[in-house]
Amino acid sequence: MSQYDPDPNRIPPERIVVSEPVYTETVVVRRESSTGWWIAGGLAAVVLIAVFWILANRGTTDETQAQLAQAQADAAAAQAQADQAVLQNQINGAQQSVDMARMDAARAQAEAIRATNEARAEQARAASQPPVIIERRVEVPVSTPAPSSPDVATVTPTSPQP
Repeated sequence: MSQYDPDPNRIPPERIVVSEPVYTETVVVRRESSTGWWIAGGLAAVVLIAVFWILANRGTTDETQAQLAQAQADAAAAQAQADQAVLQNQINGAQQSVDMARMDAARAQAEAIRATNEARAEQARAASQPPVIIERRVEVPVSTPAPSSPDVATVTPTSPQP
């Protein structure tokens, strides 16, 4: 080691530095500007104009509300007319169905009356004609046995036939 190479573990006393905190202060100097005040004034003017406009148009909103109410009433009346038309169509359809059912019932009743009248006419016709009697005559040949032969059987209409 040389004199120029100090011991790394040993700190020489002359190198101990005690430092105090350093405070810095920055001063910014700006030129005075009125741009912000101009913007605030413009916004205030716009707000005042909007308030005056709303107050001036307050009377027309009543008219607008009346027109809106009239339009809603017209829409409700149109809807009621449409509903009434639908109901009237349904009633007409039901009435047509009832009329068709009545016609079918009248046709069936007329057919039943006609069938009854035809049946009565046939009964009257049958009662006025003499009854038809069908007779069947069967002629049975009767043979007379010879008196000499005892083996011959005699068949008479009252005797049972084999």
